[in-house]
Amino acid sequence: MTHDLVTVLGPLLAAEASAEAYASGAEPADLEQTVWLRLLERLDAHDPPHDPPGWLRRTVRTEARRTRRATRHETPWAGDPADTGEGDPELLALAGARRHALREAVRRLPGRCPRLLEALLSPHDPTYREIAGELGISQGSLGPERSRCLGCLRRLLAPEVASG
Repeated sequence: MTHDLVTVLGPLLAAEASAEAYASGAEPADLEQTVWLRLLERLDAHDPPHDPPGWLRRTVRTEARRTRRATRHETPWAGDPADTGEGDPELLALAGARRHALREAVRRLPGRCPRLLEALLSPHDPTYREIAGELGISQGSLGPERSRCLGCLRRLLAPEVASG
């Protein structure tokens, strides 16, 4: 695309895009950008328009109609796309820090407790039978073992909670 073509077509494109944008629901700048892209595609294919101003007017109208059709089929998002419903980013960061501290405390527990509590905290939500099979202990001893491990965890976390 030559500099002369941009200089000549720029004001015409701005006027045409402003005139068509409102009815199509598009922003004039978006419409302009799309038409410039179409012109670049034509020039890249070695098929420059014979009547650039006429081609520009037709292309603006074509793109405005295409935008109008697309807008009819799109449904607006009801809420804020960044809002996941989970709350404030600061609260999410604090919750993540608490989960990390809990996992670190679980790793410091004695004996089989770290493996048992990691299995209980697993996002896969295994059954007691699966946990017992994985740890190589009887299913009946899981409850008492879990209680003992949670007691150890409480004692381990008590100083951290008191200081926090």
